[in-house]
Amino acid sequence: MCRNCAAPWPCGRARLDLAAEFYGHSIALAFYLAASMQEAMDDVYGLGLRPDLPALHARFLGWLSLARRPRR
Repeated sequence: MCRNCAAPWPCGRARLDLAAEFYGHSIALAFYLAASMQEAMDDVYGLGLRPDLPALHARFLGWLSLARRPRR
């Protein structure tokens, strides 16, 4: 959950911040988000539940193509 707005992280604001922070390093951003998604899956399994994998993928990685900027 986002510390600022309590929405599922990465929320809209976090996505903007991440895209700016990792500007020009889209592969590093993808690895960071994949690791974060794995942590979220571990948390869900730790609660004795089964994660919704398509929803987690959409939340953590599905927006990445929107954050990419065309190369010049």
